[in-house]
Amino acid sequence: MLINWHAPRHVYLVCGKTDLRKGIDGLAIVIAENYGLELYDDSLFLFCGFRNDRFKGLYWDGEGFILLYKRYENGHLKWPRTSSEARLLKRQELANLLKGLNPFPTPNVHKAKPGNLY
Repeated sequence: MLINWHAPRHVYLVCGKTDLRKGIDGLAIVIAENYGLELYDDSLFLFCGFRNDRFKGLYWDGEGFILLYKRYENGHLKWPRTSSEARLLKRQELANLLKGLNPFPTPNVHKAKPGNLY
Protein backbone atom coordinates (compact mmCIF):
# COMPACT_ATOMS: atom_id res chain seq x y z
CA MET A 1 0.00 0.00 0.00
CA LEU A 2 2.72 2.50 0.77
CA ILE A 3 3.94 2.49 -2.82
CA ASN A 4 0.94 1.49 -4.92
CA TRP A 5 -1.44 4.46 -4.85
CA HIS A 6 -3.85 2.61 -7.15
CA ALA A 7 -4.45 -0.35 -4.78
CA PRO A 8 -7.50 1.11 -2.93
CA ARG A 9 -10.86 0.66 -4.61
CA HIS A 10 -11.75 4.35 -4.10
CA VAL A 11 -9.43 7.35 -3.99
CA TYR A 12 -10.97 10.63 -2.87
CA LEU A 13 -9.34 14.02 -3.21
CA VAL A 14 -10.52 16.50 -0.57
CA CYS A 15 -10.56 19.80 -2.45
CA GLY A 16 -9.63 23.03 -0.79
CA LYS A 17 -7.18 23.48 2.07
CA THR A 18 -6.98 21.13 5.05
CA ASP A 19 -4.99 21.77 8.21
CA LEU A 20 -2.20 19.21 7.83
CA ARG A 21 -1.37 19.47 11.52
CA LYS A 22 -4.31 17.11 12.02
CA GLY A 23 -3.51 13.48 12.67
CA ILE A 24 -5.49 10.34 11.97
CA ASP A 25 -8.41 11.19 14.26
CA GLY A 26 -8.70 14.78 13.03
CA LEU A 27 -8.67 13.79 9.36
CA ALA A 28 -11.17 10.98 9.97
CA ILE A 29 -13.50 13.51 11.62
CA VAL A 30 -13.16 15.82 8.60
CA ILE A 31 -14.33 13.01 6.31
CA ALA A 32 -17.12 11.75 8.57
CA GLU A 33 -18.59 15.13 9.50
CA ASN A 34 -18.12 17.12 6.30
CA TYR A 35 -18.52 14.56 3.54
CA GLY A 36 -20.38 11.59 5.03
CA LEU A 37 -18.13 9.07 3.27
CA GLU A 38 -17.41 5.60 4.59
CA LEU A 39 -13.94 5.49 6.12
CA TYR A 40 -13.68 1.69 6.16
CA ASP A 41 -14.64 0.94 2.53
CA ASP A 42 -11.17 0.39 1.00
CA SER A 43 -10.86 4.13 0.39
CA LEU A 44 -7.85 6.41 0.36
CA PHE A 45 -8.49 10.06 1.24
CA LEU A 46 -6.00 12.70 0.10
CA PHE A 47 -5.63 16.10 1.80
CA CYS A 48 -3.51 19.14 0.95
CA GLY A 49 -2.69 22.06 3.20
CA PHE A 50 -1.60 25.59 2.40
CA ARG A 51 1.59 24.52 0.62
CA ASN A 52 1.39 22.73 -2.70
CA ASP A 53 4.48 20.61 -2.24
CA ARG A 54 3.03 18.11 0.26
CA PHE A 55 -0.09 16.17 1.05
CA LYS A 56 -1.43 13.57 3.47
CA GLY A 57 -3.38 10.41 2.85
CA LEU A 58 -5.63 8.47 5.20
CA TYR A 59 -6.26 4.77 4.54
CA TRP A 60 -7.92 1.98 6.54
CA ASP A 61 -6.03 -1.27 5.88
CA GLY A 62 -8.50 -3.54 7.66
CA GLU A 63 -6.68 -3.46 10.99
CA GLY A 64 -6.09 0.23 11.55
CA PHE A 65 -5.54 3.56 9.84
CA ILE A 66 -2.39 4.37 7.92
CA LEU A 67 -1.42 8.03 7.73
CA LEU A 68 0.63 8.79 4.64
CA TYR A 69 2.68 11.93 4.16
CA LYS A 70 4.31 12.81 0.86
CA ARG A 71 6.50 15.82 0.21
CA TYR A 72 7.92 16.75 -3.16
CA GLU A 73 11.46 18.13 -3.13
CA ASN A 74 11.15 19.62 -6.61
CA GLY A 75 7.80 20.58 -7.96
CA HIS A 76 4.34 21.05 -6.63
CA LEU A 77 0.83 19.69 -6.85
CA LYS A 78 -2.07 21.16 -8.78
CA TRP A 79 -4.64 20.82 -6.01
CA PRO A 80 -8.19 22.06 -6.64
CA ARG A 81 -8.75 24.95 -4.21
CA THR A 82 -12.04 26.41 -5.39
CA SER A 83 -14.50 24.11 -3.65
CA SER A 84 -14.91 22.17 -0.45
CA GLU A 85 -15.88 18.73 -1.66
CA ALA A 86 -14.42 15.25 -1.79
CA ARG A 87 -14.10 14.10 -5.38
CA LEU A 88 -13.66 10.51 -6.44
CA LEU A 89 -10.54 10.21 -8.56
CA LYS A 90 -10.23 7.99 -11.60
CA ARG A 91 -6.90 6.22 -12.12
CA GLN A 92 -5.71 8.72 -14.72
CA GLU A 93 -6.69 11.69 -12.55
CA LEU A 94 -4.69 10.23 -9.66
CA ALA A 95 -1.71 9.66 -11.95
CA ASN A 96 -1.94 13.28 -13.14
CA LEU A 97 -2.08 14.56 -9.55
CA LEU A 98 0.98 12.57 -8.51
CA LYS A 99 2.89 13.90 -11.55
CA GLY A 100 2.10 17.48 -10.54
CA LEU A 101 -0.57 17.96 -13.21
CA ASN A 102 -4.09 19.21 -12.69
CA PRO A 103 -6.24 16.13 -12.04
CA PHE A 104 -9.35 17.92 -13.34
CA PRO A 105 -8.21 19.91 -16.38
CA THR A 106 -10.68 22.38 -17.76
CA PRO A 107 -10.59 23.05 -21.48
CA ASN A 108 -9.64 26.58 -22.44
CA VAL A 109 -12.31 27.91 -24.75
CA HIS A 110 -11.66 31.27 -26.30
CA LYS A 111 -14.58 33.41 -27.35
CA ALA A 112 -14.68 34.26 -31.00
CA LYS A 113 -14.48 37.93 -31.83
CA PRO A 114 -17.36 39.33 -33.87
CA GLY A 115 -16.50 39.53 -37.55
CA ASN A 116 -13.65 37.00 -37.34
CA LEU A 117 -15.72 33.88 -37.95
CA TYR A 118 -14.07 33.00 -41.29
